[in-house]
Amino acid sequence: MIMKPVLPDISDEDSIKVLVDSFYRKVNADDLLSPIFNDVAQVKWEEHLPIMYQFWSTLLFHTNAYKGRPWPKHALLPVSAEHFARWVLLFKKTVDENFSGPKANDAKNIAASIANTFQNRLHLGL
Repeated sequence: MIMKPVLPDISDEDSIKVLVDSFYRKVNADDLLSPIFNDVAQVKWEEHLPIMYQFWSTLLFHTNAYKGRPWPKHALLPVSAEHFARWVLLFKKTVDENFSGPKANDAKNIAASIANTFQNRLHLGL
């Protein structure tokens, strides 16, 4: 019987960087999401990634490092339920490939909640 190695939980800022960097590598390689991030939003990755480290640090470790408002930027994007589903799928896959444990589960649940909230707000035109 081959045993799968036990993965660490998301435990510190280095873990957050692994999560965020790995996830956005997937986003950039994805045929559905990459055009939204790179062509429509024209994300400047060298600026965006540190913000995402702060965002996830705040959500998972309550560091209050993130001070932004993510909704207004996302409200302008031409995205559908398919985009949100792919985003969540890639995020959860990234977590599962790198981590396991309570914080990893929290991250997946938070990501699904964010996608659901944003999708509902877009649908309602908020």
